[in-house]
Amino acid sequence: MIERPIIIVSPPRSGSTLLFETLSFSPALWTVGGESHGVIEGVAALHPRARGWESNRLDAAAADPATVRIVRRRFHAALRDRDGRRPPPWQPEGLRLLEKTPRNALRIPFLRQVFPGATFVFLYRESAETISSMLDGWRSGHYVSYPRLPGWRGSPWSFLLVPQWRSLAPDDLAATVAHQWATATRILLDDLAVVPAEQRCVVRYANLVADPREAIGMLCRRLGVRWDKQIGASLPLSSTTLDPPAPDKWRRNADELEPILEATAAVAARAASVARTWTRS
Repeated sequence: MIERPIIIVSPPRSGSTLLFETLSFSPALWTVGGESHGVIEGVAALHPRARGWESNRLDAAAADPATVRIVRRRFHAALRDRDGRRPPPWQPEGLRLLEKTPRNALRIPFLRQVFPGATFVFLYRESAETISSMLDGWRSGHYVSYPRLPGWRGSPWSFLLVPQWRSLAPDDLAATVAHQWATATRILLDDLAVVPAEQRCVVRYANLVADPREAIGMLCRRLGVRWDKQIGASLPLSSTTLDPPAPDKWRRNADELEPILEATAAVAARAASVARTWTRS
């Protein structure tokens, strides 16, 4: 039985794979081996196809009792420990799931119904860095989520499918990415605002990279997670890294980013304020 899951939520390219892959080394946590697209969207009623391709948004209404039972069962069937082993049939206590996919930024109300005891970890990264990385990700072609999205005439759709995507110009990638980031962030923050304080926390990407020992140590203490690994002064590159991190790497897209950052400034300021406030709490 899955108890007290830990669910990382963030917009795409915020560093969630790095955090997930690091935490998955805990002897106390279980994962589905990667992102849960197949676990959730493998349920026909939860695939965006069944919802007119509106978005990846899932609210509490999608979590009817039958669907909740199916999703819990699918997660449990896919669980693996850090060594790739399935839970033994005699497991004496609940299993702590570690879960992440950026699409979950749009699914918090649904996930709260599926896993009422879940703690949501908001991974905050500066908007300029995140949006720049999303631009690079779209152009790389490595993050295509819906290659034949009905009604979309632009590049194959990458990352999460956000509400109102049909209003976007297919030849304006910068505007598409800005809409993705701002919409996912706004919805995420709205949904987290009504989560009890004891079931949410924040990790700052900058702290995770600068001092991983401290960041992971603090997070494990906050979550009550056992840890038995040595963490170096820097973390290995995540499996989704496009190119090695570098100071101010985002500035290579500076010309395109200028109007994007202006258009998303209000949402960015709100996200930064939430990260500051939760870090102090």
